[in-house]
Amino acid sequence: MKSTTVRRVTLSVAVLTALTGVAACGTDNGSSGKGDKAGGNGVTHLSPVAALLSAEKSTDKAESAKVRSTTSIGGMMSMTANGALSWGDGLRGDLTITYTGGQMADAMRKAGSTSMEARYLPDAYYAKMSEKFAASFGGKHWIKYAYDDIAKLAGGSGAYLKDQMQNTTPNQSVKMLLASGDVKKVGQEKMAGVQTTHYSGTVNVADLAGKSSNLSASQLADLKKQLKQAGVTTDTVDIWVNDQNLLVKKIEKADMATGPMTSTAYYSDYGVKVTAEEPPASDTKDFKDLMKSAGTVAGSGTTS
Repeated sequence: MKSTTVRRVTLSVAVLTALTGVAACGTDNGSSGKGDKAGGNGVTHLSPVAALLSAEKSTDKAESAKVRSTTSIGGMMSMTANGALSWGDGLRGDLTITYTGGQMADAMRKAGSTSMEARYLPDAYYAKMSEKFAASFGGKHWIKYAYDDIAKLAGGSGAYLKDQMQNTTPNQSVKMLLASGDVKKVGQEKMAGVQTTHYSGTVNVADLAGKSSNLSASQLADLKKQLKQAGVTTDTVDIWVNDQNLLVKKIEKADMATGPMTSTAYYSDYGVKVTAEEPPASDTKDFKDLMKSAGTVAGSGTTS
């Protein structure tokens, strides 16, 4: 495999797979597996802010769920994700990522497969690549992406990604709407036979990053510059909450320089047991070392 292909695939997988997990953690769907942890009252008669505060607390306490999501970004990529995540003690879980179209699917196909396993742990996530990839790297199937290394990848956006990966919870979409000051109740809707309440709002991405992250002033300024270059200014978020004050669906939309971005996520089986362990070191290639072997020094590259 040529080093340029390795670089393109691994950099793209690093950012997009991680963001898929973050996007997935922004919403939830389905019935609770921990009924005692979820609020028992409906949200119909509460103000939008009060209802979302209740949903934020209930979802946070649920601590785990199964997830399925779809994401598309213009002609760059379309993908699906299926698996389970937990957030009670840092982000953990396993997702099967399948690239269904766009440049990312083409790049992954060259690397041997359009599907991969993504494993999330509190300090890093791991991507299981194809047999073709392993044949080029001493038989090793996994790539380790330490969040500290990702933070060095692209200035402010890398630092923000690390912050989000380590601190994001599934109620992030609710927090986004609460922070936006632009939340409104759309109405009552049935979703898969379950009565839900639909809320919507528009978020200023850069302002939200300043409020919700631990970035320094210089990192935040860098992030705002990169967001502007990427054409990202506002993010429209729609969420649906069930009568247990748990999220059932999220749709997130934004316009980017690479094309429109749409992410839809559903959750089910709140409280499901999630076991995610670090892959064997003997079967793992470190992302930073991989970049050096491809002629790229980690921290000097940029992604947008």
